[in-house]
Amino acid sequence: MSSFADMANLALLIVRPGMIVIGTPFLGAINAPPHARVGLTVILAIVLAPFVTVPANLAAAGLAVIVLREVAIGMALALAIRVLMVAAEFAGHFSGYQLGLSLGSLIDPQSGVRNNVLALLYGNVTAVICLATNAHHALLRALADSYALLPIGVGGIDESLVRAVSRMLGLVFILGTRIAAPVLVVLLLVELALGLLARVAPSLNVMIAGAPVRLIVGLLVAAATITALPALITRYVPTALDLGASAARAFR
Repeated sequence: MSSFADMANLALLIVRPGMIVIGTPFLGAINAPPHARVGLTVILAIVLAPFVTVPANLAAAGLAVIVLREVAIGMALALAIRVLMVAAEFAGHFSGYQLGLSLGSLIDPQSGVRNNVLALLYGNVTAVICLATNAHHALLRALADSYALLPIGVGGIDESLVRAVSRMLGLVFILGTRIAAPVLVVLLLVELALGLLARVAPSLNVMIAGAPVRLIVGLLVAAATITALPALITRYVPTALDLGASAARAFR
């Protein structure tokens, strides 16, 4: 076997696990050491090597197409967990905006973007919940099964990809809204109470006096309802994994 064929086989074995590590928050977070991410990718490739068939006699042009397909399949599987994280952060942004926390947004070292405190909290809690419920085990099993259902080679893009992506976006909004719903409902009642208070006492500056009330009440509600987050996330983990598998199957 030529040296080019050896390097091509190694590259093809690394691509799909590498996309899983890069795209999954708790496996390849942006603040994780690069050596750890590379090492985990190589370990996954070595473990999967005896069970994966790499096509022989690959041409340079065909190799590029196969690599792109491997990247797409790996990222589609990683989106299964990424969707849950994005939904939790969306809930944190939604609630934090109502509380006024968006004025003091921080740079999140995990994503490199501006996140408020609640978005950071919900995102980290979701990552811990995924690890506690063995969602990473299910993701690795899906990676191993994907080589049997979607072997390495040239493939196409099915129209089901559009439906899978749209359902993922829908899951982000549904789960994010359900997480943020208690805070939003209570703050709506607070706004109604402040509006009535403004009518009763017109001399009271509700804009200034109501800010600490919104913040205190909202944080108390968030602290009281965060205990329901594990059950809610756990309920949607199988749905997210199914959507990731559906997106991956589109690249047959």
